[in-house]
Amino acid sequence: MARKNKKSAPIYPDEKQLENDPCPNLVVERGPDNRGVGSWVPQDKHRMLRHYVDATRHARGRWRNRVFIDPFCGPGRIQVAGETRTRPGGTVVAYHASKRDAPFTHVFVGDLERHRTAACEERLKAVGAPAKPFPGPAAQTVKEMVAAVPPGSLCTAYIDPYNLELLSFPMLQELAKLRKIDLAINFSTMDLQRNVELEFEPERARFDDVAPGWRQNTQILSASKPNVKLIFFNYWCELIKGLDFEHSEQMPLVRNTQRHPIYRMVFFSRHDFPTGVWDDIARDRQGTIDMF
Repeated sequence: MARKNKKSAPIYPDEKQLENDPCPNLVVERGPDNRGVGSWVPQDKHRMLRHYVDATRHARGRWRNRVFIDPFCGPGRIQVAGETRTRPGGTVVAYHASKRDAPFTHVFVGDLERHRTAACEERLKAVGAPAKPFPGPAAQTVKEMVAAVPPGSLCTAYIDPYNLELLSFPMLQELAKLRKIDLAINFSTMDLQRNVELEFEPERARFDDVAPGWRQNTQILSASKPNVKLIFFNYWCELIKGLDFEHSEQMPLVRNTQRHPIYRMVFFSRHDFPTGVWDDIARDRQGTIDMF
């Protein structure tokens, strides 16, 4: 699949409407230090998501109910470090991409902070999205989102937590109750790299909810220091596969401005078609895959 825009040219005729914030008085995501998010957010995370949603539009259009789920939505608007303008958040990008042929019929968004959830909801509705807010911790809101999905829906979940600790396996188990669901997950390799060895300390438990049983896994316990991160990641992938998913062959590695790996973008599905689409887009994005 050829990439349509190697720079930042719009791929939809009305994409310019996203350049201006429809709700400029609402909160904007500017990162943990309030200096702006990294350029990799729109260039890698959001671009992959946008191209995937666009590439699957014909298949998605065969379903009456098309649900997009984002339990870590933020306020629906970001500002990149060094830029004066703001950009749409991930779910706004995804919904706008879906409008080309098969718009999502339900958009469920949640954030730990109520005012951020409300801001995302308002910005989504400003571009025509049928948004429904679920404020609160993702472990709880995902249960509510799953219960709200109409029977027989095709679902796409975009899981982009700020750190690895929030990527709880029980949350993914809850999403897996939906039979027709695809998972696009941003796995924080930086958090893993910095902390996995510290997490062997018995008083620490940050990753226990992410990959239950990892402390007892013999491969992880016997791994050399350079390999433990990769083996942990593979163990996590196997846990998700145990929920009746297959993961993409391509897992693009997102790097920060210093070229340090910070996220790995992984796609899980129960059908070959969406996984194949993701692989095509990811393969075109970087050509080869490098691990941690």
